Amino acid sequence: MSQRILVVDDDPTVLRMLVRTLAAEGHEVEAAADGGAALAAVERRAPDAIVLDVAMPGMDGLSVCRRLRAGGFTAPVMLLTARDAVADRVAGLEAGADDYLLKPFAVEELLARLTAIERRGRPMAEVLAAGSLRLDPHAREVHRDGRTVALTEREAALLELLLRHPRLVVSRQQAVEEVWQGAAVDNVVDRCVMSLRRKLGEPPVIRTVRGVGFVLEP
Repeated sequence: MSQRILVVDDDPTVLRMLVRTLAAEGHEVEAAADGGAALAAVERRAPDAIVLDVAMPGMDGLSVCRRLRAGGFTAPVMLLTARDAVADRVAGLEAGADDYLLKPFAVEELLARLTAIERRGRPMAEVLAAGSLRLDPHAREVHRDGRTVALTEREAALLELLLRHPRLVVSRQQAVEEVWQGAAVDNVVDRCVMSLRRKLGEPPVIRTVRGVGFVLEP
């Protein structure tokens, strides 16, 4: 599943490699070159996960992790480090990290570990439901009247937004901000709603409120 990931490393080469790799996997990636920039990025918009180098000048990765946890940040944090002593690994975990990856590492292992810690952090049984409509927001699995409905990532995200606000109007602007992170225009939302209606079938469950937005009425 696509995630918003913050990558923090003071080595420009490693930082570029991580950004390219994660973006190629479909993730939305933000880069930070030091601890201060990482904290500022989280303050602006909390990511779904952080890949954080330990050995950085100034505020190191352990200090960043401690600050984040003290401030209530709960998303997964993976530390990257060349230090392989047991004491170093223990220090990372005690700072609040979820996992610890030694440099140099294989890209495949990084991706697998990120998937694993993201899976561990999922709620065990969160299913959104309205009438005969069911959505597992993590697996992006949708069912209506017992049949599986295949949706794109955006369609599933928009349906999730509507399911979280049943019988309430969701404006086009809200959909643009939450589903497209602001990088879309209103008619993109309309096209996505049309596709959702077609795939979900009859009777229609998404009503257009002219000039305002859309409402889910199961």
